[in-house]
Amino acid sequence: MGVMNTMAVGYVLVNVAPGLELEVYEIMKGFEHVQDITVLFGDYDLIIKLVADDLASIAKTVVETIRSVKGVINTKTLAGADI
Repeated sequence: MGVMNTMAVGYVLVNVAPGLELEVYEIMKGFEHVQDITVLFGDYDLIIKLVADDLASIAKTVVETIRSVKGVINTKTLAGADI
């Protein structure tokens, strides 16, 4: 039996400046590690599912890539449990 490759999963809740939701969505859907992205209604504007080799890569993507997009006001990252 082969060794299972475990992947780190993170969910990022994003607040975007009003009117820029679709623009930010289009930019972020092409980013490395983005497996899924959904526009939300409510307290947050987007939720992004990130998948990478480790949580450090997810954190780096959030800090260096997602937060640097014009229009992003705030992010909240939730780490998926490896069970």
